[in-house]
Amino acid sequence: MTSTTLLSILSDDSRFAQRHNGPNLSQQQQMLATIGVSSIEQLIQQTLPAAIALPEPMALPIPQSEANMLASLKQIASKNIINKSYIGQGYYNTYTPSVILRNILENPGWYTAYTPYQPEISQGRLESLLNFQQVVMDMTGMDLANASLLDEATAAAEAMTLCLRAGKSQSTQFFIAANVHPQTIDVVKTRAQFIGIDIIIGEPQQLQDYDVFGALLQYPATNGQVDDLTDIIASAHSKKTLVTVASDLLALTLLTPPSEMGADVVIGSAQRFGVPMGFGGPHAGFMATKDQYKRTMPGRVIGVSKDTKGNRALRMAMQTREQHIRREKATSNICTAQALLANMAAFYALYHGPEGLKKIGRRVHHFTAILAASLQDNGFIIENSSFFDTLTLVTAEQTDSLYQQALDAGINLRKYSNKLGISLDETTSIDDIRTLFHLLTNQALDLTYYTETIATDEFAAIPERCRRQSKFLTHSVFHRYHSETNMMRYMKQLENKDYSLTHGMIPLGSCTMKLNAATEMIPVTWPEFSQLHPFAPPAQTLGYQELAQKLSAKLCTITGYDAVSLQPNSGAQGEYAGLIAIQRYHQANGDQHRNVCLIPSSAHGTNPASAAMVSMKVVVVTCDDQGNIDLNDLQNKIDLHRDNLSCIMITYPSTHGVYEEGVQQVCERVHAAGGQVYLDGANMNAQVGLTSPGFIGSDVSHLNLHKTFCIPHGGGGPGVGPIGVKSHLSPFLPGHIDNQHLQENQYAVSAAALGSASILPISYAYISMMGEAGLKQATEIAILNANYIMERLRPHYPILYRGTQGHVAHECIIDIRPLKAASGISEEDIAKRLMDYGFHAPTMSFPVAGTLMIEPTESEDLTELDRFCEAMITIREEINQVQTGAWPLDDNPLVNAPHTQADLRDAEWSHCYSREVACFPSPHTQTAKYWPSVNRVDNVFGDRNLVCSCPPIDSYLDE
Repeated sequence: MTSTTLLSILSDDSRFAQRHNGPNLSQQQQMLATIGVSSIEQLIQQTLPAAIALPEPMALPIPQSEANMLASLKQIASKNIINKSYIGQGYYNTYTPSVILRNILENPGWYTAYTPYQPEISQGRLESLLNFQQVVMDMTGMDLANASLLDEATAAAEAMTLCLRAGKSQSTQFFIAANVHPQTIDVVKTRAQFIGIDIIIGEPQQLQDYDVFGALLQYPATNGQVDDLTDIIASAHSKKTLVTVASDLLALTLLTPPSEMGADVVIGSAQRFGVPMGFGGPHAGFMATKDQYKRTMPGRVIGVSKDTKGNRALRMAMQTREQHIRREKATSNICTAQALLANMAAFYALYHGPEGLKKIGRRVHHFTAILAASLQDNGFIIENSSFFDTLTLVTAEQTDSLYQQALDAGINLRKYSNKLGISLDETTSIDDIRTLFHLLTNQALDLTYYTETIATDEFAAIPERCRRQSKFLTHSVFHRYHSETNMMRYMKQLENKDYSLTHGMIPLGSCTMKLNAATEMIPVTWPEFSQLHPFAPPAQTLGYQELAQKLSAKLCTITGYDAVSLQPNSGAQGEYAGLIAIQRYHQANGDQHRNVCLIPSSAHGTNPASAAMVSMKVVVVTCDDQGNIDLNDLQNKIDLHRDNLSCIMITYPSTHGVYEEGVQQVCERVHAAGGQVYLDGANMNAQVGLTSPGFIGSDVSHLNLHKTFCIPHGGGGPGVGPIGVKSHLSPFLPGHIDNQHLQENQYAVSAAALGSASILPISYAYISMMGEAGLKQATEIAILNANYIMERLRPHYPILYRGTQGHVAHECIIDIRPLKAASGISEEDIAKRLMDYGFHAPTMSFPVAGTLMIEPTESEDLTELDRFCEAMITIREEINQVQTGAWPLDDNPLVNAPHTQADLRDAEWSHCYSREVACFPSPHTQTAKYWPSVNRVDNVFGDRNLVCSCPPIDSYLDE
């Protein structure tokens, strides 16, 4: 044995991949034997078309150990300079209460949960999201709020389209006040351009001069000005114009709610409610509106319903699932939420309560008033005559020198051409005020004089009609958890109601729920990453620049693309950005007429919805009996629409879970007709190391970093959906505004240049620790695991689609329709019964109605796979009991599932099966039982009785 070989054996550099990938070598051999192949290599050869296999390994750096990766990432992070930030512009320093940091943001019980499509095992986060909605409703004064959007800028874009759908004006023009945050204007302009809306920008009082269907105003304005908008809004309403107001939750502790001024929609960011700036995200955007517009609300809305026993139960309301029903007619994408961050903001409101929040608001405002008065007394001109927390100083020729003085003192101000902005926040101390005053005047601040003078009329800087009189957060939930003991227990109580990866496998097809390793998560809360303002000077952001460059380079290598944009902050935003790049490319070539988007019938619901968001005409391409794109129908559709063909959107492996043999033909035919190929990256985890979108022949893909590259799902967000493109599309990647290009449309799709920047270290860490071999092995084991499950279930359930040699890719679809026809038991009954066995259900009725799509990922080992398979096989035997008449169709463990602890303690048990069969159907459940907290939720009742606010206190009395 050479010393080099021994050093290799003793190294930990490749150890992480063994921890990430579930099955060990012995388990792999057992699984291969079940499948009927001798090796993983043989399985891959029989599964992946040879024509698309990569000819050589990916050129990635050698893997790093966990310790070495953290050390190298710390070096990158140290290049970020964290100045004291007063930039504002929608982003503020905030204190994340330690109890929230530890028990929510850093807790896998919260960050590894999936979107609450199965409400019976999601009641904890649903309750917290309902609290978030109540916070937004109370602060804005509106009737209805959603459970978060991606950020303030995208919320503004969604509000514009809501006004278009809900309004009665025939205009196609939308007005934006010039004092709206610049990054918001740019994102709204991007959305408007591709749906035929003309944007008018002017001073707020000029709104009355235009015939527009909607308007966006900012309150307080980006320069800090606080004005009463009542008359402006009333005038707009007289012209059938709906008005959106962008506002600030902390400011609304002191300011009159926009609803009381007549606003139709209120949007903003909940970032300053305890969520670190993180160089731009992730943060929870919010939207609230009037009751009459509830059916046009985008995103997700949590509603109050009941379960089969009549008990209160929460769920996602009907309209939030519309993209899967309406497809290209959908009004928004469902992948537009930041659940984890919305939950943090909700707990922040609970932690402080209304009095605590108001105290923070008063302190911020008081310090701002002290600074304003003292600067004015020393000759400074303040542009805004009223304010909450922001002052804009008219500094003329002194601008550059004062700005540089601040930088030299470790302070960031907002720089205009001839002005400086100062925004205070929760973390601002009186010493900070003294420092700022001395910096600008070179004098000492007479604090006592100013604070005592201002105290005689504390809110003099807020117009009288803008001073809040109405109460907020009056519901008891905001008054019960102010001690850390109570807060900690409430968080744990909610966590215990939810199913996450801490409990077991989440076998959702298409939405990959794989390991989110703790080492990957640690850097997220490092101050070097979490405390940086997204508009800090570039010289202070070298660490983020290096992180973005290195991560982008790795993603280019993995995907076979030439350039990557990290800006899109969800998979749906990635689709949207990719389609915009395609359309801008066609426009640059004089092909503005190309607007037809071909989409296979098996496509994700987000695909046609995204195409609709850029005004594409969706043409569906059928699939054959094996689930592949029908090449004959494809050719017919290409021939029919050749002159107007923009692109095709495909998923690979297909949404049906197979590697289509004809994928290269699809790309070649579309290219021959002048179209572009968009390859949906949802199933990228079945490509990494084996093939790549660029090698296959596509032009652009979005990548779900929260799936393939391990960013956790967070109970429904955050996500990151960057796009990779071939070189000819790289000039059309989204840009971002800066102070030098405020009037130029940068085609931004989110508010910050790097989108959800603070969670990018997760994917960087994953790729760095896995290396080329580990990433390839992850793909191979994902395929191994899926085929093992398929082979184990195949004798018991029909498998809907398989490849030419009988294998599936990384997921398989079992067909419940024949079983339902024979027994009356549906795919929903099986999904709910799996909860009794301690599992989250697979993807239900997608992409084919009446089916279950199962994806085990590479992170689950043989023990967990067998536990799942045995549960499914036992459920099949239970279906037989119904089919043979041993159990009646209207009373059996499947139709009554899930069963709760309340069922176990009922004095009377009238069912024809035992309590043990109901609640403890497997050996695992007898030793480690996960309990659903409610029985099956009544969706129909919830849709007919849409209630999206916290229930009256009486409903809590029995809890």
